[in-house]
Amino acid sequence: MRDSNVSVATNPNRKALPSVDETIGEQADLLSSQLQSMSEALFPPSSQKILRKFTSGEAARLMGVSDSTLRKMTLAGEGPQPETTSNGRRLYTLSDINQIRRLLAQSTRGRESIEFVPHRRPGEHLQVLAVTNFKGGSGKTTTSAHLAQYLALQGYRVLAVDLDPQASLSALLGVLPELDVASNQTLYAAIRYDSERRNLSEVIRSTYFDGLDLVPGNLELMEFEHTTPKALSAGAVGETLFFARVAAAIDEVADNYDVVVIDCPPQLGFLTLSGLCAATAMIVTVHPQMLDISSMSQFLLMTRDLLGVVRDAGGDLKYDFIRYLLTRFEPQDAPQTKVAALLRNLFDDHVLTNPMVKSAAVSDAGLTKQTLYEIGRENLTRSTYDRAMEALDAVNSEVETLIKQAWGRA
Repeated sequence: MRDSNVSVATNPNRKALPSVDETIGEQADLLSSQLQSMSEALFPPSSQKILRKFTSGEAARLMGVSDSTLRKMTLAGEGPQPETTSNGRRLYTLSDINQIRRLLAQSTRGRESIEFVPHRRPGEHLQVLAVTNFKGGSGKTTTSAHLAQYLALQGYRVLAVDLDPQASLSALLGVLPELDVASNQTLYAAIRYDSERRNLSEVIRSTYFDGLDLVPGNLELMEFEHTTPKALSAGAVGETLFFARVAAAIDEVADNYDVVVIDCPPQLGFLTLSGLCAATAMIVTVHPQMLDISSMSQFLLMTRDLLGVVRDAGGDLKYDFIRYLLTRFEPQDAPQTKVAALLRNLFDDHVLTNPMVKSAAVSDAGLTKQTLYEIGRENLTRSTYDRAMEALDAVNSEVETLIKQAWGRA
């Protein structure tokens, strides 16, 4: 009988097979090289992502004024002058729009000035929104990116924090985690336990969206999962406990922002728990299918237990709101409609009224690492783009309303 355990070494005629790590390493290098080539073709190393310019109609809608108001300001030489195309169209950058907002706020008083420049006022606490679920593919990163960009377009000062070692949010916002982010340049730099800890302000990067900054991520974030158990077992005196470290880091830059959007990893580890403890609100993304709902049930049970432990250890958890967002929703899909109805029946107002519908427009934009807010209507089928934008704006506007309510604004 043939011995199935005969090794390659005892069979000189058999070709030696590469080890598993060698095979995976070769495939990783091949894929990384191809992705880098594709990225360089779209965004050459010498260039950076640039946000498109907005037409006068788009700019007017963002500011809540009429197009004629902008035209009068241009003719009077007030504020930044737009670029004028050969056919007479006026184009504004987001920086132009924000400068005009400040001019309009200076010429008004009270509530009207807040509408033009909606920065938080004294007594209004920093809003930290954790977008989470530990099931991959639930739309966390897409939701985080579009929400952060939407709020920046409305005039808020926004900080996006990529807490996911996979760093998809960083890539969407123009930072390649494997190329552009060196050692000690992620959030880990601000929450680590050793002498190399840095102030969060030192790792924050500006983005091509005026008013939107980024704390990038990469695989370095996994170090927090490894060093935290060591710190807990060592019982270092005077060290901030792991669940308060993200909050402590954000506090270092809180005065510079109105809203922080945290894209959490798809698992319940020390990183996610620390992010949830830093949050003032939580948005749970869920794809309305039974497998996803079952996974979310386990996520909620585990989160309850772990946050209970954190509370017992002295963690102070106060959320302004918790909401469930239906993502990749297909209104014509009967099973999804039933699942959505189940969630609304169980959780009532805790489910956002507006779902994010499944759309080819979002997928098409993602092929070039872009979002709907930056790709422009002219680059996609207009009816598809308009439907997706309507759903996206409805979702983000609903979240903005919750933020304003948390601040006590009407």
